[in-house]
Amino acid sequence: MANKHVNAIVIGAGAGGGIVAKELAINGISVVLFERGEWPNYDEHPNDELISQRTEVLGSPFGPDHLRNPRVVTYKGGSKQIVTPIRGGYSNNAACVGSGTVSYGAMAWRFMEEDFKLKTTYGSVEGSTLDDWPISYEELEPYYEKAEWEIGVSGDDTQNPFAPPRKKKQPMPPFEYNQEAKVLYEASKRLGLHPFPIPMLRNSVPYNNRAGCIRNRTCCGFACPVDAKNGTQNTVIPIAIQSGNCELRTGSKVVEIMIDDQGKATGVKYFDQNDKPQIQTADLVVVSGAAIETARLLLNSKSKLFQNGAGNNFDWVGRNLMGHAYTGAYGLFDYDILDFSGPGATVAWCDFNHHNPGIIGGGLLANEFNRMPYLYTNIRPPQSARWGKGHKDFQRSMYHRTAQVVGPIQELPMFESRVTVDPEVKDFWSIPVASMSGERHHLDHEHCKFLSSKAESILKEAGAYQTWQSVGGQGGPSGGQHQNGTARMGNDKKTSVVNKFGQVHEIDNLFIADGSIMLNGGGFNPALTIMALGFWVGGHLAKNFSGTKFK
Repeated sequence: MANKHVNAIVIGAGAGGGIVAKELAINGISVVLFERGEWPNYDEHPNDELISQRTEVLGSPFGPDHLRNPRVVTYKGGSKQIVTPIRGGYSNNAACVGSGTVSYGAMAWRFMEEDFKLKTTYGSVEGSTLDDWPISYEELEPYYEKAEWEIGVSGDDTQNPFAPPRKKKQPMPPFEYNQEAKVLYEASKRLGLHPFPIPMLRNSVPYNNRAGCIRNRTCCGFACPVDAKNGTQNTVIPIAIQSGNCELRTGSKVVEIMIDDQGKATGVKYFDQNDKPQIQTADLVVVSGAAIETARLLLNSKSKLFQNGAGNNFDWVGRNLMGHAYTGAYGLFDYDILDFSGPGATVAWCDFNHHNPGIIGGGLLANEFNRMPYLYTNIRPPQSARWGKGHKDFQRSMYHRTAQVVGPIQELPMFESRVTVDPEVKDFWSIPVASMSGERHHLDHEHCKFLSSKAESILKEAGAYQTWQSVGGQGGPSGGQHQNGTARMGNDKKTSVVNKFGQVHEIDNLFIADGSIMLNGGGFNPALTIMALGFWVGGHLAKNFSGTKFK
């Protein structure tokens, strides 16, 4: 039996797609929300570090299935490697209802005003496609507020002198500082810096009929045992379903957007839970698969008018793949500085996000989420033992005595940092897989060195008797969980993929609502910005869609 025609299809039940589905459904628009994974179940994914989303080389508890979903990475020099979600280099995001909002650290940052106008602020950068967004912070501000209150954010921007303007405070108070944060707070104040509590998409107190955080030590990379971490799976998606206008289809792999000879999206081809090919038709299609899979889907959706993939007549789909190079420093103390109160990361600094001499952008710094023992093995002072008795002795003696100050650097977009589809490697369903290639801009590493030096200075002032830097930003391709940029928004169809509302140029009923439409990743975790863009795109669609067409 053929599937019933609907008004809208939304592909991907993550930070962007879940919100768009809700905005459409509550406004009387019939929606099928596709998710390739299943509902997350904490009991099936306990706080076992060896299957954590964070230690991706060991496991991927929320999917995707590593046997069915390979990718290809091409390195400098042309060497090509097939990678899976349980190996490094895959740039894995959770594949489940809620996607990365189930397992993320849940930092809830608004981008700064400068992040929307980097080219105006810093000028052209040689070798980079740096550009301004076609929307401003002021335009997106109400949608940040909507995300903070509907999804749920704890924080207090009045303590952050670098925070962008806001009309309404966050709905919940900030998390208290843990012991590490208290030490770093006082040290940074002595240095003239401006520490403040990290805003979090996490209930510091009971909110929206769900429990407050129990300060569980395992948080980033794990599901929440009391459902106090806020994602689309426990906020907007249930509302969409309860409206009666949204059908969620889990275990469904969308493989092609169908485009007719007039350049209209007519629906999608997908494989259902039983791996049977199916077709779902709709008046409107919204793609929210994250930057890598969104680009892959567009590139695999070829038609008479778009022979190189949907929206790709000017070769911008898949270009400008970015993520975040994490960078910072570590320090050893002569006492137990960690109390392992969750989530771990509680204090931050935005002193180095913008207007640093010789730096394009910058990044935030914060103390880190709690590292479990296996992940802690990655932290070693230079020349320390990597195995044997020396390794074990370091683990035992220094596990509670190692402090961290780290953060994401704002990467510069690169035209040749990209996602394509591999002509030879196919997934379980015989669909060409995503292939990632390209390098980071050489300035990314220089910016990382700058930020790591600032992190180390805080640790030294705090009393660490030994410090060392971890400097990122080298090599490529970029991507990771903060992936963005592959379907950037813009006013010119020759240099962008979508317009300011996420509408694909030349396909007026095809939209994108995820990190791929961003022109840069900011110096911040991007989750709240992706949610704000979900409300921005979803609100535009709900307002302008009437019956089977746009007003």
